[in-house]
Amino acid sequence: MPSLLLGAAVVVVAVVLILRSDPGAPPVVRGVAAPDFELPRLDSEGASATSKLALSSLTGRIVLVNFWATWCKPCESEMPAMERLYETLPRDEFELVAVAIDEKEADVKAFQDRYGLSFPIVLDLDQSVYAAYQTMGVPESLLLDREGRIVERYVGPREWDAPEYVDRIRALIGGADSVPGRDTL
Repeated sequence: MPSLLLGAAVVVVAVVLILRSDPGAPPVVRGVAAPDFELPRLDSEGASATSKLALSSLTGRIVLVNFWATWCKPCESEMPAMERLYETLPRDEFELVAVAIDEKEADVKAFQDRYGLSFPIVLDLDQSVYAAYQTMGVPESLLLDREGRIVERYVGPREWDAPEYVDRIRALIGGADSVPGRDTL
């Protein structure tokens, strides 16, 4: 009888702990609003600028958010194609934001200079935004519609200037349906 009571008590305590536990953040998936962030911009002139970039400031544009690191070889291989994509599409309709998860700003600046990157790079030195987006690694990119909703998540490197990606983004710019599951790569 005492072991039965002890067993029942353990079950009751376990149920209470489960019910009181924090379920965690909601999943960052297609169709939901991308978590907003405000991060320091890497200044193309030198060290980081005092200015910050807020994702919410880009509402009204199609946005590609790319998580990357200087030590990531696949990230390095996709950066030239990202620059070509950025140069191809109109600034008033499209923005590309590269979120660097490196711990040292100087490493990110040296990488930017080496590849001549002109798109905005923001510094997530403590990787808090990286965690909020529930990323699985780098590179990882999210395509957002004009309202900031996630249209697609891309895990791994891409040839961003390939016709299928450029056409997909141009379709969104042109007002194509951004409902998840339709016309995705």
